[in-house]
Amino acid sequence: MGEESTQVVEIVKEEDQSVKNSVTVSPPPPPPPPPHFVLVHGIGGGAWCWYKIRCLMENSGYRVSCVDLKGAGMDPTDPNTVLSFDDYNKPLLDFLSSLHDNHQVILVGHSAGGLSVSDAIHKFGNNKIKLAVFLAATMLRSGFLTDQDIKHGVPDLSEFGEFKEVYDVGFGLGEDRPPTTMMIKKEVQRKIIYQLSPQEDSTLAAMLLRPGPVHALTTARFAESEDANDVPRIYIRTTHDNVIKPEQQEAMIKKWPPSDVYVLESDHSPFFSAPFLLFGLLVKTAVAYGC
Repeated sequence: MGEESTQVVEIVKEEDQSVKNSVTVSPPPPPPPPPHFVLVHGIGGGAWCWYKIRCLMENSGYRVSCVDLKGAGMDPTDPNTVLSFDDYNKPLLDFLSSLHDNHQVILVGHSAGGLSVSDAIHKFGNNKIKLAVFLAATMLRSGFLTDQDIKHGVPDLSEFGEFKEVYDVGFGLGEDRPPTTMMIKKEVQRKIIYQLSPQEDSTLAAMLLRPGPVHALTTARFAESEDANDVPRIYIRTTHDNVIKPEQQEAMIKKWPPSDVYVLESDHSPFFSAPFLLFGLLVKTAVAYGC
């Protein structure tokens, strides 16, 4: 009787083991890819502007790409030869075109980089852009079409002195033609652009800023598409901005209302003056919109 019981137990154990061996355990699904931020600088800037934000994002596991537009940053083109907005914005559009068809990004534009973002929204819609963020940026639905668009979207720095006291100007088409490039003079850059930023950052900027192709920016006009309405837009206001002043930001927000508006207590360059707060807002937008 004892031997029979032992044999039964052994048979049951063998059957249990065979069942276990026959069960295939599926591996867990791979985690979703991290949100991909694409950061676009303003006129005269470059990918270098975002070095603090890029470091914070990459250390937190996000994917980050910083684009140099034509004649800016490390791009070797003479900005005086960049005469159309299409040419100026081509590096961003080429970058977005190179992404996989199902790959969506969070597109962030600072200052005049807002024009680049608007252009991309109209051209790609939500095929490539999950969310658009305008940071102290020119946000015009159709570009510079009217005098009102110019009033809202172009900096007025007259309070800081006469035009020649504020800007260095380039005339790539000749002295008798409109200027092709402009750059705020080094001696007033900190007072205008970086008044709340660390001294070392404004010093770095003074070394790296390049004349911006203002002639190209004046040609920024966008053929609107219905797909653009499918891209959520966020505007981040900067309360101590001397470049795109708070009243200009508010006017653009009213004219083309975004999905959400956030506020930063910063100068025109929050990537220098308030990097941790800016990083937090960008992550907040990504989470809020399911990126």
